[in-house]
Amino acid sequence: MTNRVLIVGGRGRIGSSVAQDILTHTDAEITVTGRDSEGTVPRELLPDRSHYLALDLADSVALRKAVSSSNLVVHCAGPFHYRDASVLKTCIEEGVNYTDVSDSRSFTRRALECRESAKNAGVTAIINTGIFPGVSNSMVRRDVEQLDEADRIHLSYVVGGSGGAGVTVMRTTFLGLQTPFDVWADGKWQQVQPYSDRETIEFPEPYGKTGVYWFDMPESITLPESFPVKTVITKFGTCPDLYNHLTWFVAKYWPASWLKNNGVIEFLSYVSYGMTSVTNNFSGVGVAVRSQVTGIKNDKPTKVCSTALHENAATATGIGTGSIAQLMLEGKLDRPGVWAVEQALSTELFEGAMQSRNLKIEQEVL
Repeated sequence: MTNRVLIVGGRGRIGSSVAQDILTHTDAEITVTGRDSEGTVPRELLPDRSHYLALDLADSVALRKAVSSSNLVVHCAGPFHYRDASVLKTCIEEGVNYTDVSDSRSFTRRALECRESAKNAGVTAIINTGIFPGVSNSMVRRDVEQLDEADRIHLSYVVGGSGGAGVTVMRTTFLGLQTPFDVWADGKWQQVQPYSDRETIEFPEPYGKTGVYWFDMPESITLPESFPVKTVITKFGTCPDLYNHLTWFVAKYWPASWLKNNGVIEFLSYVSYGMTSVTNNFSGVGVAVRSQVTGIKNDKPTKVCSTALHENAATATGIGTGSIAQLMLEGKLDRPGVWAVEQALSTELFEGAMQSRNLKIEQEVL
């Protein structure tokens, strides 16, 4: 019997990248949803295996009907700062497996609260599965496994321009500037300011040495749960560097009331997106992820560093989520409950999925 995959929010650039990966690596039929009653399937998707469904997530009856007729649901309708866990809860109630591209701490917490109900229902839900979070989590797991004892995790990411994604990604960036957030540092939770403490990181070319800043990511809360480390750092930056300085200025000097105003967020998002439509021509729209895990191996202090590079961040997100979807459809990721990627995906399966998609992960033991 043919698998049926429901991609919620599948008409955006991230959702369509996920859909493309699933169509390429499985024989599943997909249904992409959108709010437009006159919408159609994105033109790049195979028409014989792709369908469109107009769906308002506020319509619980329509959502339940769509979920119940699927084998797997992939939630791509961001920004996830605005989302509750209703899609996940509906999947649990209908006994349908679930994954998503979520990148919000608050959404991640809401999803993790459903772990026991998913486990009791026999539903496997794997969250935060894009490039970062997602592939980044598996890179950390792979690095940790090289050590006898891990102590410190440092994740950093850089995106060129818009990353090939739409305005939703811009919203996510500015929503991340709204409030200070807690991080696991020196064995305790401490509060940091968003887009603070600039650090220069050596990424693979074409990025090279790039500035990155504290940014609130779901890995900040899932990695300390997954591994007995004392510190987890998540830092983000953009290319060209001008955007870093502008974002830092907004985070540091704009009143909190402005950043919590939806109108201001929309203004910043559309202005930034307009700017990247120009700078993308020379910055590119790629992504680089760097994981460094510090610890002990053979009684000696050791660092393990991994890097991943892709020319299009939206496509890379599709690779991360699409590979999880493929493995779930194949029955290779059957673990009832709600899990972060590093808690559910073995390094062996991760490496195989990345190799099949030509996403090379370089690793060095120092």
